[in-house]
Amino acid sequence: MANFLKSSNPLISEKAMESRFESSSQSLDTNNSHLIVESDQMTMQGAINKTFTLLGILMVTTLISYMMPSTLLLWTGLGGGLIAVLVASFKPHTSPIAAPVYAAFEGLFVGSVSAMFASMQDGIVLQAVSLTFATLFSMLIIYKTGIIKVTEKFKAGVMMATGAIMIMYLISIIGSFAGFQVPYLHEGGLMGIGLSLVIIGVAALNLLIDFDAFEKGVQAKAPQYMEWFVSLGLIVTLVWLYIEFLRLLSKLQSD
Repeated sequence: MANFLKSSNPLISEKAMESRFESSSQSLDTNNSHLIVESDQMTMQGAINKTFTLLGILMVTTLISYMMPSTLLLWTGLGGGLIAVLVASFKPHTSPIAAPVYAAFEGLFVGSVSAMFASMQDGIVLQAVSLTFATLFSMLIIYKTGIIKVTEKFKAGVMMATGAIMIMYLISIIGSFAGFQVPYLHEGGLMGIGLSLVIIGVAALNLLIDFDAFEKGVQAKAPQYMEWFVSLGLIVTLVWLYIEFLRLLSKLQSD
């Protein structure tokens, strides 16, 4: 159970996840029964269905904002999505509501960003989508075949790398208001492209941990709402990966 409760995603609180899982388990122990009702347990098919549901919501709002791109939709989507993820992070039992809300808001952000990149380079959106899903299926094969084992050391390493990247982006956002930029982060050239490849590699490794969360949740007989929670984690990673592919393709085009 400990493995399942750990996450490399810096937007998902491990302590909150542990406390909510424990409290929900205790609440189900009524009449001296220590078994979770089967219908209230997380299942693999249920988690997969939730993932497709979130993808569907994300695609709808992405198409809307793509056809009507605006700065307002971009920042509304980014802010709303971040708030929804934080709510789910600290209160995982709210995931059945927070996850769809995240997908709806994040689609506004993704569509606006996609329109911005599409205006600069024809075909870049389709290329980024193709690369994202190709990476998803490739990492799924790697996970299923055990080529890369999702161990505690692996999780810790990916967590550190992911955290470092998020800090770098935070510094970049603050720097944009202060008049400085993180070197190579938004630049082309060998160093800029190399940095994007490293970031994409870390995002791809996060997919392995997301897959592991699905399996560990089922094995631990987690509460049913965790289907939404783990699905949310996977969607967050996919959105991150897609945006990074857009940035990489843009850098390659500019050289």
